[in-house]
Amino acid sequence: MMGLVRKERFKLHGRAFLVTWDVDSRDRGAVNRLQYFLFGRGSSNGGQSGHQQGFVWQEGVRYIAQSAIYVGPEKLEEIERFLDSNGVDHEFESVVLS
Repeated sequence: MMGLVRKERFKLHGRAFLVTWDVDSRDRGAVNRLQYFLFGRGSSNGGQSGHQQGFVWQEGVRYIAQSAIYVGPEKLEEIERFLDSNGVDHEFESVVLS
């Protein structure tokens, strides 16, 4: 994951939000939904491979560490809606990235 952190370092600047969350690791369904949402998933269907891109790969999102990302203001509502609808405890903090 450090490669992703290094690669994403310059992806987002200016006003943003630090988003942190806590998901119960015993709730495998919630953990899997969160991982699929954040990182995407590969699939194989009838010999054809596909990949659903995750949230962290989008413009305006920067991966920081396990359970922490920076998002631009335009992405805050999307991540908040996902976390709320899946019952994941979370916090946002306004930051300025330089």
